[in-house]
This record gives sequence, C-alpha cells and structure tokens, in this order.
Amino acid sequence: MIAESSAGVDELAERARKLFAGPVEFLKSAPALKFLPDPDVPEVAFAGRSNVGKSSLLNALTGRNGLARASVTPGRTQELNFFDVGSPLALRLVDMPGYGFAKAPPKVVEAWRRLVRDYLRGRPVLKRALVLVDARHGLKPVDGEMMRLLDEAAVGYRLVLTKADKIKSTELEQVLAATEAEARKHPAAFPQVLATSAETKLGIAELRAAVLADAES
Repeated sequence: MIAESSAGVDELAERARKLFAGPVEFLKSAPALKFLPDPDVPEVAFAGRSNVGKSSLLNALTGRNGLARASVTPGRTQELNFFDVGSPLALRLVDMPGYGFAKAPPKVVEAWRRLVRDYLRGRPVLKRALVLVDARHGLKPVDGEMMRLLDEAAVGYRLVLTKADKIKSTELEQVLAATEAEARKHPAAFPQVLATSAETKLGIAELRAAVLADAES
C-alpha cells in the first residue's frame, strides 16, 4: 500500500513537471466579471498580500522569468490575470489582486473586495485558491480576512509560505507549525502548509503537483 501511494505521488509529480514545462501563456486581464474568460477550464487562483512574492512564485512555478510581473501601476493591482497552462489546455492560473495595501483609497479597496468576492462566490470552475504568506512575517490580520472570505465563499484553499529561504530552518519550522495551527481553525483550509522559495526552488515541485491535483479534483 505504501509503495502504491508513493508511486502515485511520483506519477503526479512527473505529470505536473511535464505540464508546466509545456506551453504557459498569458490569456487576459479582467478588471470586472464581464471580462472573465469562458468557464470551461479548471482554475487555481493565487492570492496574497502586496509584496508577498506572488509574481516570483508564479514565475518559478511555470519556469518562466517574465510570465507574471510585479505591478508597477495601482490600476493593474485591481485586475484578475489569467494564464493558460498546457496544450491541449489543462488548467488556468489566476493571479488575483494583491491585498493589504495600506495607502489605497477606500474606493480602490472596496472595488478590490467586490471583484474578488464576486469572483470567488460565482466561479464554478474555480477548484482551489492558494493563499501566499511571507515566511518571514507569518500570518497577518489581512491574511485572516482573506481566509474568512474564502471560508464564507466555500472555496477550498491551501496556505503557501513564500521566501522560506530567507529565514533559518528552526524559524521556518515554527512558522509552519503556527500557520498549520491557524489553518485547522478554518473550515475551507487544507491542514497541510507548503513552504516554498522562488529563488532556491524549495517546494516548487510539490506546489506544481498540488496545483495539478487540485485542478483534476
């Protein structure tokens, strides 16, 4: 039984590797729900605070340095960015607007909340969300708000630590334990937390396999 389980994990990881080694292309940006692509392909969405390293992780995940770019204009942070993965098309990655922007005008914050909330609640092909958390800082109150939003929308999500190479292994273990403890308090959260690094590629293979498994669930 253990051998079969291990073989299944290895097979999934290899399929995920081949998938992300193939075509990955930017499809479109959607500033409002009416601009969303047709809901005909499984989607996995990425969420996280501004400067959490979302663009870097997406680039590492897909093996493309310039696929996802950090926003340089405030308006761009208010869009859902879609990326097609695979040929034939297997899934879409959705880069959600970063949250936690302290200096944004109230109208901008409300527009972000409305877009994200409506997308999460009304997207039938959304299979999973990944909430990225900076390993150096752990969960922040704004991350808790995002988690509650996902709980309320009944969208299953994984917590993913970014920049795990920036702290000592003992500190990483503590952050992992604390994050997993918080995850257990949320009905839509996966109990296991992934630790990743876009620079050293720590956890990237595991993240690819998780994304593929989620898309196929």
